[in-house]
Amino acid sequence: MATATTPPKTAAAAPLTPAAPAAPLTPSRAYLTATVDEATGEVTETSRFRYLPGHPKQIRADLKAGVFNVGGDKVLGKTLSFIPMALRIFADNILNMGRKVWAELFFVDEAGAVCAVLFHGYSVENLQKLNASLFYDELKLTDVLLTVTPQKKQTEKDGKPATYFIAEFSYTAADPAQVQALQEFAEDFDLYREETLTGTEERRITQGYRLPARYTEPRPAQLAAAQPAEAA
Repeated sequence: MATATTPPKTAAAAPLTPAAPAAPLTPSRAYLTATVDEATGEVTETSRFRYLPGHPKQIRADLKAGVFNVGGDKVLGKTLSFIPMALRIFADNILNMGRKVWAELFFVDEAGAVCAVLFHGYSVENLQKLNASLFYDELKLTDVLLTVTPQKKQTEKDGKPATYFIAEFSYTAADPAQVQALQEFAEDFDLYREETLTGTEERRITQGYRLPARYTEPRPAQLAAAQPAEAA
């Protein structure tokens, strides 16, 4: 009589385990992006921001027309919003406009270009008031998303009505990651505009603004004037 046999059991194939995804690269600074060459394993870091030292992209506040433009040409609109990465408020005679109180702010636009914009007069007073308010909230201008809106004012000149604009400032919470990237960039680079340097400014407020050593080292005339005092 034939006997039924049971076929030998075969070991089940072990399920395939997907390879663990590579850990994301962490750049050394928040404003950098890191990429790796798969062939060599070499890691390259690239800045997300573009800046030619001393020559930021010029954004102009045309407070006669109540608009912002690029270099006096391309109109950007009637408001401007940005996170300041550096700024100074100072008194000086710049751009052949006589001695005034100025606010110079540096920021990065949507294309990643480092920009600078200037305000003077009543606009600076408004910015200083906002800065004081932020101070009591334990914030700085470099911590917030600032929105600048020109407000129309009317006066009389030579017996005729005349209009002009004053910049008013408001703010909202800024993205902490972007604030960190901007502040780390300001720590690593001298942020300034060469055209607005005279060596005669009266600095009032500074946040993140820094000049290269060649602008801050004593000049020969200053050294000569200091020598008699040191000898005495």
